[in-house]
Amino acid sequence: MGAEEAVLIGNSAGGTIAALTALGHPARVRAPVLVDPAIYVGGGAPTLIQPLLRTPQLRHLGPLIARRIRDWGPRLLESAWHDPTLITDEIRREYEKGLQVEDWGRALWELTAASRRPDLESRLDEITLPVLVVTGDDDRIVPTEQSVRLAGELPDAELVVFPSCGHLPQEECPAPFLEAVTAFVSTLTE
Repeated sequence: MGAEEAVLIGNSAGGTIAALTALGHPARVRAPVLVDPAIYVGGGAPTLIQPLLRTPQLRHLGPLIARRIRDWGPRLLESAWHDPTLITDEIRREYEKGLQVEDWGRALWELTAASRRPDLESRLDEITLPVLVVTGDDDRIVPTEQSVRLAGELPDAELVVFPSCGHLPQEECPAPFLEAVTAFVSTLTE
């Protein structure tokens, strides 16, 4: 895209990717905005079962297992919001679009089988860029306490906790989210 430097915004596992990118390319990342980042949780299948995920049997059955997200996905979406009554039919349809792509079950399975825990915990002190950590006070996917902990362990972090908000503040609390990100970005140009 021709950008020399960027502010990266990543939610959940995307927060992990933004943090890893900041570590790997600090000259290209102006600052990461980590939204309910999965730094201490998640990151792939447990090490003990990773070899099983690549067996011929699970390579065949895995996509069928992954397709079960159609059954439990709506519950996961509802648990990501503080107030699931705010999830409109349009929002649900947007989340279901990915389930209409050809071979989406195989793609989800391959992602699961290939994922590894990045062990960012031991490298947090290397992220010396300014960082904005944002979370909802009712995040049931990546517990709020973990975002608070992360902001305390990063050398130059600001923490914003949105009241009555869950794991997706950019969707559930868009106005305060945009205000916090805009205020943070404006401090980077001062």
